Amino acid sequence: NKMIRRILCLFIIGLCFSFTKINASTAEAPASASPTQVTEEEWNPPSAGPITTWTAPLCGKGKFSAQPFFFYNMTRGQFDSKGDYKTLPSGDKQYQYQEMLLLKYGITDKLEIAGQITNQENYIKQGGLSAHDAGLGDSYLLVRYCAIEEKGWLPDIDGMFQLKIPTGKYQHLDPNKLGADLNGAISGPGAWAPGIGIDVTKKLKPFILHFDYIYSFPQQVCVDGVNTDYANFINSDFAVEYFLTKGFSLMLEANTFWQGDKYQDGARQPSTGVKYVTVCPGIGWANDKIQTMLAYQRVVLGKNTVANDSLVLTCVYTF
Repeated sequence: NKMIRRILCLFIIGLCFSFTKINASTAEAPASASPTQVTEEEWNPPSAGPITTWTAPLCGKGKFSAQPFFFYNMTRGQFDSKGDYKTLPSGDKQYQYQEMLLLKYGITDKLEIAGQITNQENYIKQGGLSAHDAGLGDSYLLVRYCAIEEKGWLPDIDGMFQLKIPTGKYQHLDPNKLGADLNGAISGPGAWAPGIGIDVTKKLKPFILHFDYIYSFPQQVCVDGVNTDYANFINSDFAVEYFLTKGFSLMLEANTFWQGDKYQDGARQPSTGVKYVTVCPGIGWANDKIQTMLAYQRVVLGKNTVANDSLVLTCVYTF
C-alpha cells in the first residue's frame, strides 16, 4: 500500500515537471501574427472532466492516459434507513484518504479499455477508542465503445461495459478496528458486479454537458459464512463545464446512487437499501498536455449511508 502511494506521488511530481516545461515553452513561443477564428465544430477545449461523471469522447487510437485522484473524505454524520440525518456523537471522528488511479488505452478510435485501482486509509475515533487501517478498495475494469460521434445537434454517445472487482476487504473484520478494515464498496462488499451503461457528451460553447447511466447487477457472495445477495444498483450522473479564458474552467456535477434491500441466506433484510445524492463544484486548468481539477464533493441526501464532505484533486496526462 505504501508502494502504491509512492508511485502515485512520483507520478504527480513528474506531471509538475511537465507542467513547468510546458509553461516555459509557451513563454518562448511567438504570438501568432494572424489568429484565425475557430468554428463551432472545431471548438474542443482540453479538460480533466468531472470527478465522477464519465465523459463520452475516448482517448484515441494508440493513446494511453493516466489520471490519479486524491480524495480527503471527512464524515460529518449519517443518513439512517428513513433518510433522517444525524451528526456524529461529540468527540467521534471518521475520515479517510483515498489514492485512486484511472488508466485508459485506445485500441481504436472507437474502442477503449480502462482500469481503476484504489488505495485507502481509514481513521475512526468512536466512544473514546481509535482505530486505523489501510488497504486496497474495490477495482474496476471497463470497455467503452463510441456508438455516435458528435455532429450538429447529435452528441457523443458511448456504450459501456463495467466490471467491479472485489479487491477490497469485506469479511473477517477485526472487532477492535471499529470497521476501519472494511474496504469493499458500499454497493456490495465482496461481490463481483458486472454492469452496462451509456455516456453522453454534448458541446454547447462555452459549455460542455455530460451524462451517464450505469446499471449493475452484483453476483452472490459468501460473507462470513452467510450467502449474501446485494440488490442491483444504478449510478446516474450529470455534469456541466463552463470554459473561461487562459485554460480555466468551472465545473458542477450531481451524482445519484440507488440500490434496494439485500438478501441473506434467501431472506430479505428490510431497510438495508442504500441511496444517496452528491453535489460537486470544482475549478480546472488545462492545456493540450495536462489537465487538472480541484473540487469539493458533498453528500446532501441519502439512506443507510455516511454523509461525507470531500476535497478532490485530479489531473490527466496523455502519452
